[in-house]
Amino acid sequence: MASTRSYWRWSKQDFLPEESFQTWTNYTSALSQTWFRFKNRLTSRSDDETETTQLRKQSENEMKRCLSWWDLIWFGFGAVVGAGIFVLTGEEAHDTVGPAIILSYAVSGISAMLSVFCYTEFAVEVPVAGGSFAYLRIELGDFAAFIAAGNILLESIVGTAAVSRSWTSYFTSLLNKPKNSLRIKTGLKDGYNLLDPIAVVVLAAASAIAISSTRKTSYLNWIASAVNTLVILFVIIAGFVHADTSNLIPFLPFGAKGIFQAAAIVYFAYGGFDSIATMAEETKNPSRDIPIGLVGSMSMITVIYCLMALTLSMMQKYKDIDTDAAFSVAFQSVGMKWAKYVVAFGALKGMTTVLLVGALGQARYTTHIARSHMIPPWFALVHPKTGTPINATLLITISSACIAFFSSLDVLSSLLSISTLFIFMMMAVALLVRRYYVRGVTPRGNLLKLVAFLLLIISSSMGISACWGINPNGWIGYTITVPIWFLATLGMSLVLKQQRDPKVWGVPLVPWLPSISIAINIFLMGSLDSSAFIRFGICTGVMLIYYFFFGLHATYDMAHQQEKLQNENKIKQMETMENAGP
Repeated sequence: MASTRSYWRWSKQDFLPEESFQTWTNYTSALSQTWFRFKNRLTSRSDDETETTQLRKQSENEMKRCLSWWDLIWFGFGAVVGAGIFVLTGEEAHDTVGPAIILSYAVSGISAMLSVFCYTEFAVEVPVAGGSFAYLRIELGDFAAFIAAGNILLESIVGTAAVSRSWTSYFTSLLNKPKNSLRIKTGLKDGYNLLDPIAVVVLAAASAIAISSTRKTSYLNWIASAVNTLVILFVIIAGFVHADTSNLIPFLPFGAKGIFQAAAIVYFAYGGFDSIATMAEETKNPSRDIPIGLVGSMSMITVIYCLMALTLSMMQKYKDIDTDAAFSVAFQSVGMKWAKYVVAFGALKGMTTVLLVGALGQARYTTHIARSHMIPPWFALVHPKTGTPINATLLITISSACIAFFSSLDVLSSLLSISTLFIFMMMAVALLVRRYYVRGVTPRGNLLKLVAFLLLIISSSMGISACWGINPNGWIGYTITVPIWFLATLGMSLVLKQQRDPKVWGVPLVPWLPSISIAINIFLMGSLDSSAFIRFGICTGVMLIYYFFFGLHATYDMAHQQEKLQNENKIKQMETMENAGP
């Protein structure tokens, strides 16, 4: 599949090759058909073969299969363990939940693990760089996949920006300088008034490494993750040595509501594991390596996070925990002033690996989104020598650098959490659709029942979240919403027969575990404050404007071009058979 054309090219055909954009007349005609085309894309579904074979040709060159399960485990560790645990733990323990921060991490960890199961089943059966975008295109259709794609790109850009801002904060701590001393103060609005050039430089360095070679990035990730692991072990062991269990009292100073509010925010600390699914194209044996890499790394990380949260809570009273450099200040408070440098160094290492692995995974998401023409196909190109998607990497890096230069961490983290939770909720829905619906096989009556059960599960989950938000100590609302959720899931289990069995690795206890995942993700979304939903709504609105003026028409043309090619191939095959004779 190697291309003879130059990688570095900038023609209109590389950005807008679709028929709808060739002339103004074509574009005007396409806009006049917007409603018709929208209905077509709303009901259209992709398939495994298209995602794994046909769309990959859009990249012109293959990515190199060079990763094993060992690489994936450490990529998982490197992608996840970074700014979240070192920064958000202190913020949430001090302001939202107190010593019960360990329960917040446990709740988020359980939710993340359920999402890991869903990702793993898809990644094994559809080993392609698109991750959740490809999976949703197959099961929920183009429009749902677009909403996911927009949130994936938003999550990628905002998440990378947040980590790079945290990198600067810990670098300042390592140099023993005052907070924000390395940032440039301006007269802009609070939250956007501290410019961060160091974050931009760090992003550029991480993307340069990721562009050079996936294999080299893996080696660097091994080394950095090994160092980070030693620092984490030091934090846990030294923390327990200086622990005072009296600091755990009161355990729930903000009530049970604080656990879930904090869980929704610290979910950010688990973000990144989905990057492993995007590396399926570069994995030597996806059916074996991806389950080991995803489930193995997330199990290890959940235990580590809970132990670190417990350590911090026992070293200091929650009111005394520093919200900016919690672990560093906690060690200072027990007389280990030198330990703050170890913690800062470990945090820097962790955040560096998050940026490295993030640069890999995010670019591969973007590559597959571009293969479908939802964004210009120029971003789908894979470089023939490096075997990496350079254009897609640059898109994410430049966008992240612009945001990181201006925006503070608190502005970014809540927006990131809601995007992540939304995508993981959709993945659980897609998994249920994959198990219970196969086109051309499932009777229409069963399809309608499946849709009804899914709507009941989602609406009752929203109801449970609403009851908690309105009156956490009330019980009347739960007597309605919880039984509806339970009966809908039970009904799906008893009334519907699964239409597809996973070939190698599957989510256990279907439909219960995916249904629980839907409920938890919606519940955690409902625990976020209103500002997160306002930002989410604005961003989704911008995405929809882009979709109806560009993405819809590009994907419509792309899909019909593929249908035309498939029909031509069928005609050729029939002609060949006829010419061959009996």
